Amino acid sequence: MTRTKHSTVVGVFDNREQAQQAVNELRRAGFQENEIGVVSREGQTAAGGKAKEDEGNRAGTGAATGAIAGAGVGALWALGIVTLGLPAVGPVIAGGILASVLASAAGTAVAGGIIGALVGLGIPEEEAHYYEGEFNAGRTLVTVKSDTRSDEARSILQRYGAYDRSTAPAAHASARSTETTSAGQTMKVHEEELHARKQPVQTGEVRVRKEVHTEHKTLDVPVEREEVVIERHPVSGRPGSASDLREGQELRVPVREEQVHIEKQPVVKEEVSVGKHKVKDTETVSGTVRKEEVKVEREGDAKMRDAGTGASCPTDVNRGKRG
Repeated sequence: MTRTKHSTVVGVFDNREQAQQAVNELRRAGFQENEIGVVSREGQTAAGGKAKEDEGNRAGTGAATGAIAGAGVGALWALGIVTLGLPAVGPVIAGGILASVLASAAGTAVAGGIIGALVGLGIPEEEAHYYEGEFNAGRTLVTVKSDTRSDEARSILQRYGAYDRSTAPAAHASARSTETTSAGQTMKVHEEELHARKQPVQTGEVRVRKEVHTEHKTLDVPVEREEVVIERHPVSGRPGSASDLREGQELRVPVREEQVHIEKQPVVKEEVSVGKHKVKDTETVSGTVRKEEVKVEREGDAKMRDAGTGASCPTDVNRGKRG
């Protein structure tokens, strides 16, 4: 069933008798008449046939006396059932809150038909168009407006075979794509669009680290050293004494030189900064999309004209034309 922001549940029934049984179950569960609404075309029996004319007339009196199509069926509704005339629709059978909304002389629901009544109960207009199409196809609508028991109401309606816009069987799939209005039929043409979505992903990683390498270096260091210089000078004419002659006399001259010692000290030679910056680029992506095209086929001598240009429409296929 459909849940709206006003907690209004809508159920569509192919069989009116099942709708009646669902309403009866809702009443037994404690739902009040001002919470339940029902609308169906007049002149149909619970099995989908035509009601007797006199029974339809009694339904028009607005009394819940079993004057709905089928003997004893009115008791199942347990609602105030009336027959109303809606513009472009004709006579309909309504009960509960839908009957009140449709029959309200002060409101605009009658002028707006089924759509106006459903929108008045909080159903979005797009969904209201769908339910109007189901109603026009001869099905029965049951609504339940409850802020706290919408899930329970939805379960009861489903138990008796109801569906909504989102759970419609495949047999009614066409009603979703084609909406019927008083001006004619509208077909929605769809086309797939290609959208690109960007997501950052890691494509790699850069590691910056240090390694220690050993190499041999040679330094030329200037050094000084001392050398002993011996100079001989001849001396003559100066007498000496016998004591001057003695053995073992020597001179000691210290000789020094500079030695080189190697010391190693780490010094900063370079500084490396690591950072990131964004680079903008353009990538081309492609994909396959589908789109719908409208093809017009003509049978016989049916005339067609483009409402936008006023020109006659060309036909793709001209079938069944007799010359």
